[in-house]
Amino acid sequence: MFSITFRAAGQVIEDPQLGLDYSRVVHGDQKFAYRRPVRAGDRLTVTSTIEAIKSLAGNDILDIRGEVHDEAGEHVVTAWTKLVARAAEEV
Repeated sequence: MFSITFRAAGQVIEDPQLGLDYSRVVHGDQKFAYRRPVRAGDRLTVTSTIEAIKSLAGNDILDIRGEVHDEAGEHVVTAWTKLVARAAEEV
């Protein structure tokens, strides 16, 4: 599940309007809440939402929620991802 939800979160943070330097982004945390098991053959889609953007000690912290559904529209799992865009190093 990590691979599809992380890919979806990656598309969110690559949005040029967000203005993040992806080379400075690290994975902070992730958790999942399953409604049912993922089965072989499932065709899943992920809808990602930025729930919060915070600044702490010059770092930007993004909380992203991914809602995963199957082809029938059944909710399969919710994934929460925390990403940290590290502050630029001073020269």
